[in-house]
Amino acid sequence: MAEVLVYVDHVDGAVRKPTLELLTLARRVGEPVAVALGNGAADTAAALAEHGAVKVLTHDAAEYADYLVVPKVDALQAAVEAVQPAAVLVPSSAEGKEIAARLALRIGSGIITDAVDLEAGDEGPVATQSVFAAAFTTKSRVSKGIPVITVKPNSAAVEAAPAAGAVEALEVTFSEKATGTRITGRTPRESTGRPELTEAAIVVSGGRGVNGAENFAIIEALADQLGAAVGASRAAVDAGWYPHTNQVGQTGKSVSPQLYIAAGISGAIQHRAGMQTSKTIVAINKDPEAPIFDLVDYGVVGDLFEVVPQLTEQVKARKG
Repeated sequence: MAEVLVYVDHVDGAVRKPTLELLTLARRVGEPVAVALGNGAADTAAALAEHGAVKVLTHDAAEYADYLVVPKVDALQAAVEAVQPAAVLVPSSAEGKEIAARLALRIGSGIITDAVDLEAGDEGPVATQSVFAAAFTTKSRVSKGIPVITVKPNSAAVEAAPAAGAVEALEVTFSEKATGTRITGRTPRESTGRPELTEAAIVVSGGRGVNGAENFAIIEALADQLGAAVGASRAAVDAGWYPHTNQVGQTGKSVSPQLYIAAGISGAIQHRAGMQTSKTIVAINKDPEAPIFDLVDYGVVGDLFEVVPQLTEQVKARKG
């Protein structure tokens, strides 16, 4: 069976959930070979092997921490040349998509971004995408070179599938451009204790109907009871009620959780484009004609200031 390269997104050896999802998808089209780079790369092997990696290629160098993107592209290119895989899978983060695009250009291959599913085809992997603001679903494949595919978080359930996970050192020669853009400083993100928005299995978002920054506390309370991330519509963000980093939509972050709860969000196309691939969508809005109700699986016509606290209490009671 052909091998499939999976780029590993990790933090000092702790593998992030989107990578484990990629391993699940990779097993549909071949044997997963993981590529782990930077500090703690070797420490990823156990988790990767547990989820199906037959081999883990590792390389650590100061360049991965000190410079942007290009060293990682150099390493992935070296892995492609060594393995000659059937495909390369990369998480659809901002950095992941830049790495994938640069890699595809270097190896003369086509690229598919923001896939939400992957299956084996007679002429190579077939990717499913949600396109045109999620109004259409397409299936496509790369017709030239080794397919490079980025996959959105929460596109597949994480499945354990123990494999050998043999660790091998990857030989990497950095290009002259690898040191072109130096990282001069880092500021740790202030932790809220909630999941990362793009990776969360549940997202609770507030919109214009929340009517003020101080009222986002009721959105946060429900999110905390559900173990969810907090999102916001563009209207709420532009009003200064919630940080831009939490904006869901075409000009914000794209999410695809198992459950998406929209409170006080009308459902403008800009917002729908960022959350329409969610598995189950629930909307709470006092306007029965709100466009969001055309999209949802479950809709509640009511005042969010009455409905959301009651929902929070019900969740809390059931947990208790």
